Amino acid sequence: MRGGASRGSLGEVARYFLRLGCVAFGGPAAHIAIMRRELVDERRWLSDREFLDMLGVTNLIPGPNSTEMTMHLGYRRAGLAGLWAGGLLFLVPAVAIVTVLAWAYVRYGSTPAGEAVLLGAQPVVLAIILQAAWGLTGAAFRGLESFGIVAGVLVLALAGVSEVVLVLGAGVFTALLWWFIRLLARSSRRSLPELPRAGQHPWALPRPRRRRDDGQRGWLPFAPPLPVALSAAAGASGATTAGIFLGFLKIGAVLYGSGYVLVSFMRDEFVEGRGWLTERQLLDAIAAGQVTPGPLFSSAAFAGYVMDGLAGALAASAGIFLPSFLFLMAAAPLVPRLRSWQPGNAFLDGVNAAAWALIVFAGVTLAGEVLDGWFPAVLFAAALVLATWTRLNTAWLVLGGIACGLAWTGLA
Repeated sequence: MRGGASRGSLGEVARYFLRLGCVAFGGPAAHIAIMRRELVDERRWLSDREFLDMLGVTNLIPGPNSTEMTMHLGYRRAGLAGLWAGGLLFLVPAVAIVTVLAWAYVRYGSTPAGEAVLLGAQPVVLAIILQAAWGLTGAAFRGLESFGIVAGVLVLALAGVSEVVLVLGAGVFTALLWWFIRLLARSSRRSLPELPRAGQHPWALPRPRRRRDDGQRGWLPFAPPLPVALSAAAGASGATTAGIFLGFLKIGAVLYGSGYVLVSFMRDEFVEGRGWLTERQLLDAIAAGQVTPGPLFSSAAFAGYVMDGLAGALAASAGIFLPSFLFLMAAAPLVPRLRSWQPGNAFLDGVNAAAWALIVFAGVTLAGEVLDGWFPAVLFAAALVLATWTRLNTAWLVLGGIACGLAWTGLA
């Protein structure tokens, strides 16, 4: 295994991701930051560069990024069984909690607001995000071109350009730059760059050699599978469990970007398109996903329960997450092959720089929303110090923040 890591047991993967699913508040950037701190820094499952490789490829695949990272990391540690165990056990707590909230909502007409939970959790996860970004700088900046990519991605992200466009564009740019340098080397009668050694920049040119280049050409070993055509099948169904499953399967197969894009997809499919949900029910479903741990996509379970009870919750959850498992089964084995192929190596370096920039962008955006008073600012500063200078587990950091939020709300 690369990066000094070794294979682990399926039980190890299952225990870690089940625990993570119980405490992973704060959205995908926070989940990814927690995984990086615990699995790269503390447990040494993989290197920073391998982690960013996975994150970059994940940004090119439809579906919830943090959930797909659990599948990547599970596969890296325990193979195909680890992929399924990591993904499923990360989802189980969120789906279970949201389904219980949906039951209470249907029975009593309301759900807990969760302001105290968010007040305490959000400043802590913001600190974890920024600490993770700092730790990933060495893997993200591979050369001078990385600084240009980061600056460009930050500007374009601020302008509202899609994440997948930014990540794919950065990868293509660095791959083309690699080919351009290769052509310059040929024109000056230098040989092709050898496969970079560990720690060597992928574009570093060796000394000229007399042996003539064999002219081998590579092929791009990774391309995200095209989403299946599900619109007609989903639209033809009535208000049934099967219809809920197909509707969410279509959403899961084509949804890129932040989990908050889910609001628009669900409104189009189930509010305006079918009339199975009201606007208020949709907003309550999103709120339930926000105040519970795990991915925001667990809101699908809430909406499914409102539409068709427990069967609807299970059908919605299966539908929205199944495409991610299928995409990752195809993509995860190809990440190391992409890194070992010279143009793919350059492509991933560009993707990694863009992924790092998006983590920073998410942290800065969240800071503008969270740090709106002295209490969250103090909590953020304390969490940043603890995350940077201690080995305190992130689960305790998050739970401590929630406890502080609950205590502060009770005193106010």
